[in-house]
Amino acid sequence: QVQLVESGGGLVQPGGSLRLSCAVSGGTVSDYAMRWYRQAPGKERELVAGITKAGGRTNYADSVKGRFTISRDNAVNTVYLQMNSLKPEDTAVYYCNANIYILNYWGRGTQVTVSS
Repeated sequence: QVQLVESGGGLVQPGGSLRLSCAVSGGTVSDYAMRWYRQAPGKERELVAGITKAGGRTNYADSVKGRFTISRDNAVNTVYLQMNSLKPEDTAVYYCNANIYILNYWGRGTQVTVSS
């Protein structure tokens, strides 16, 4: 059974940075397309960033382009989301997702709060 565990969330001031990690167990991260989603209170879950199995292509929501970077380290079975220039509207629970064919696996999420 594939399990995903997110970490790295917390409270940060506007303009600050955080790096989220998603550790994958029970599977090999290089077998999956990996994505980060987020859900703010009262809003639907939205796709933030994705990276292909081979890691050669990435995609981002317009709201985070130029500020967030998704990457993967297959050697340690982990995916990262580097978040810079954080804004209050980035406040949400961030979830890691692993996808292969019709299968999707989710972590429990990590809270990111951007506030002064």
